Amino acid sequence: MNGLLPSRRRPRRDDGEKPFWISFSDLMSGLMVLFLVAMTVALLTVTHEISSAEEEKSQRETDIQAVLQRVRQLTREFPGVTLRGQSVDFGDRARFDTNSHKLNAEQARLLRQLVPRILELTRDPLAGKWLKQIVVEGFADARGGYLYNLHLSLQRSERVLCALLAGPTDQADALSEADRRAVRELFLVGGSSFNFQKSSPEESRRIELRLEFRELGERPDTVAPRPQENDSRCPLDTP
Repeated sequence: MNGLLPSRRRPRRDDGEKPFWISFSDLMSGLMVLFLVAMTVALLTVTHEISSAEEEKSQRETDIQAVLQRVRQLTREFPGVTLRGQSVDFGDRARFDTNSHKLNAEQARLLRQLVPRILELTRDPLAGKWLKQIVVEGFADARGGYLYNLHLSLQRSERVLCALLAGPTDQADALSEADRRAVRELFLVGGSSFNFQKSSPEESRRIELRLEFRELGERPDTVAPRPQENDSRCPLDTP
């Protein structure tokens, strides 16, 4: 009779381990899914940021080119003056004599006619958004020492500002008070010595107005109010 009793099946060794290994596999699968979702979200975020940055960069370039195009159209009203890159080149209409920083009456008159038109453009919202400053660059030819020519280049830049800041008591075609204030706030002087030569010494003795624009994220500098100095007398003419 004992032989007719059903024998008990011994539990297999791995029966108790199956639920544990199944749960661990599910957990790993779930973690993998979460990882993939997180990576997808991160990639989409980074891609969106890159796309936004590229779009802003492209828009900046488009805006600046639009401003430069307006300046280019403006220079066409003044024969001999051209826009080269981001610099207004006066060509033969603003040449200096050897070892001289003086402008003749016609050259000074040209500056006082052109610069107010440029200042008018800078008050446009599009130009005002990106234009940082205007650098008056003076140049010298290759003759003479470096420091001497650098000093002469700076004097030529300063001479331009003297012509622009002359008051109505000195010049009948003087800039308005608002334009003279804008020149003080927006214009800077720079001397390049003989680092950027033209094909001849005469062409090298020149001045240019270089337009500089803000980078992305760069905020306009806060300019403190400046008193209306007496600029009727140019320091370069002081004995």
